Amino acid sequence: MKGGGGGGSGASAYGFPAKRRWKGLVIGVLGLVFLSMLVPLVFLLGLYNGFHTTAGYASDSQSSKPGFQPSHVDDIIRKLGPTLPKDVFQPNVIEPKKEVEGFIDESRETKGLQPPKVEEKPPKVEEKPPKVDALPKHTHENGTKVDGKVQATHRMIALDESGKPCEWKFGSYCIWREENREVIKDSMIKKLKDQLFVARAYYPSIAKLPKQGKLTQELKQNIQELERVLSESTTDRDLPLQIEKKSLNMEAAIVKAKSFPLDCNNVDKKLRQIYDMTEDEASFHMKQSAFLFQLAVQTMPKSLHCLSMQLTVEYFRTDSTNLELSQAEKYADPTLYHYIIFSKNILASSVVINSTVSHAKESGNQVFHVLTDGQNYFAMKLWFLRNSYKDATVEVLNVDHLKLHDEENATFVLPQEFRISFRTLTHSRTEYMSMFSHLHYLLPEIFKNLDKVVVLEDDVVVQRDLSALWSLDMGGKVNGAAQSCHVRLGELKSFLGEHSYNQDDCTWMSGLNVIDLAKWRELDLSQIFRGLVSEKLSKQDKSTDAAALRASLLTFQGQVYALDNSWSVYGLGHDYKVNVQDIEKAATLHYNGYLKPWLELGIPKYKAHWKKFLDREDLFLSKCNINP
Repeated sequence: MKGGGGGGSGASAYGFPAKRRWKGLVIGVLGLVFLSMLVPLVFLLGLYNGFHTTAGYASDSQSSKPGFQPSHVDDIIRKLGPTLPKDVFQPNVIEPKKEVEGFIDESRETKGLQPPKVEEKPPKVEEKPPKVDALPKHTHENGTKVDGKVQATHRMIALDESGKPCEWKFGSYCIWREENREVIKDSMIKKLKDQLFVARAYYPSIAKLPKQGKLTQELKQNIQELERVLSESTTDRDLPLQIEKKSLNMEAAIVKAKSFPLDCNNVDKKLRQIYDMTEDEASFHMKQSAFLFQLAVQTMPKSLHCLSMQLTVEYFRTDSTNLELSQAEKYADPTLYHYIIFSKNILASSVVINSTVSHAKESGNQVFHVLTDGQNYFAMKLWFLRNSYKDATVEVLNVDHLKLHDEENATFVLPQEFRISFRTLTHSRTEYMSMFSHLHYLLPEIFKNLDKVVVLEDDVVVQRDLSALWSLDMGGKVNGAAQSCHVRLGELKSFLGEHSYNQDDCTWMSGLNVIDLAKWRELDLSQIFRGLVSEKLSKQDKSTDAAALRASLLTFQGQVYALDNSWSVYGLGHDYKVNVQDIEKAATLHYNGYLKPWLELGIPKYKAHWKKFLDREDLFLSKCNINP
C-alpha cells in the first residue's frame, strides 16, 4: 500500500512541471503564428514607411512624395513588373509618354526601366477602305447641287468638342461653323453661368446638412435669380443695373457652401450630372444647327422662287412667238463654239453666259445650250428672250420633252458630287469629287450634228476668253478636264473593284470640260457607262449614285486630257482659303460646294466675282426683292 501510495505521489510531483512546459510551448507557437500573419498585413497596409532603417528614419519629404518606394520594394517591382498591371504601384504618377508615328510606347515605363535605344522605323499602317458617300441631291430650283464639291486639297478634318471628326458627321456645316464662329466677349454673362454651374453642384449637399436651412434658402434664391436673368439676357448689354450686386451675393453664398465639410462624391456626382446635361444640350443644338444649315443651302430662296413664278406667268401672258428669233440654223452648226449648261437656276445660268460672252474676243460664233427641266423651262425661255448677250445665241431645251432612245436616264439630274473619306491610324482626310450625271452620257444623242462641245456648270464664272479650248489638241482623248491628284485611282481600288486601270492615274472633276463627241461616239462610251452601272447594281451596291461615280471613273479611264491648272480654280463654294493670286489668274472660277454665291450663306469675299456679271436692272429682280 505504501509502495503504491509512494508511486502515486511521485507521479504527481513530476506531472505539474511537465504540464507547465507544454503550455509555454503552445503559447510560443500561437505567438509565432500571430506574428507571421501580422507582418504581411502591416507590409500590405503600407506601414513600412514608419519602420526604422539602417540609415535612420525615413524623412517626411521623401515619404510624402508621390510614388516614393524603398529600395527593396523597387527590387520586388522589377521582378514582378512583367506580370503586374501598369501603374499599380504608382497611382498618382503621370509621366509623359513617348509618341512616335502615332503610336505610344509605354510598355517599359511601369517597370522602372529606360527604353532601349533602337532605330525607329515608320510603322506599317494598313489603310482602311475609303468611305464613299453620295451627297444629297438638290431637288429645288436654286441649282445648288450637292455638298462639299471642292478642289481636293490635303487637309485634316476639323474636330468637334469631343475630338471626333466633325466633318464625317455633319459635312460642310463644320467648316462653315469654324469660319463663322463668334468669340464670346460678354465676360459678365460667362461669369454668371460659371457661378450658376457651381451653385447647382453644391446645392443638393447643403440642403441635406442639418441646421443649414438659411444657407439652403440663400443658395436656392440666388440660383433662381440668376436663371431668370440669364433667360432674359444674352449679352452684357442686356443685363440689369444691379447685376454686380447679384453676382457678389452668389459668390458669397458659394464661399459659405465651400466652407462646410461635404461628401466630395455627392458634389462630384452632381457636377457630372450637370456636365452630361450640358453635353446633351450642346449635341442637340449641334444637330439642329447642322440640319438648319443643310435646309438653308439646299432649299430654294424665296426670291428665286418668286423670279421663276413671275417669269412663268409672264411667258403665258406675252405672245412669246413674236419674241423668239429664228436661229435654228445656229443650234446645229458644227463650225460654231457650242457651250452646254445644265441648270435649274435662272440667275446662275445667266451669270455663266454673261461672263463667258463678256470676255470673248468674238461673241457672234458662240452658241449656248441651256438644258433644264419642265418646271423651269418657260421661265428660262422668257428670261433669255428678254435679255441679250452681245451677239451670242442662247437655246433653252426641256429635257423632259426630248425624244431619246434611253428614256430611263432622260430625267433631269444635275452633276453629282461625292464625299470620299480616307482614314488610317494616324490621320483622317476627306476629299470631294464632282462627276457627270446620267444625263451627260446622252449628249452625243442630243447633239447629233456636233463634234465638239464645252460643258460648263451653272456655278462657274468665266474670267478669260475660252476660244483657245476649241483649238486644243487633246491627243485623241475624249474628255479635257481639271484633275485632282490628291485622290488617285489606286486609293479607290476597294471601291472600283477588279477592273484593269492605272492605279497612279488622278481623278478628274466636272465643271469645265472639253468633250470630243466624235471620239465619244466612236468608242461608244455611253454604252460602256450603262454597262458598268448595271454591273455594279447587280452585284452589291444598291445606290445608283455610287454606281454612277464608279462607272464614270472607269468609263473615262485613259480618255482624260489634263487641263492646265490655270484654266480652273475650284473650291469657292467651300474653301475659305483659296489662294487670291490663283483666283485672279484663273480662266474660270468654280463655286463648288454648298456655299453658293447666290445664297446668304455664300462666302462673302468670293461673291463679288459672281455679282458683277448679274443683270441688276431687270424689272423682275426688283419685283422679287433680289438685291445683288
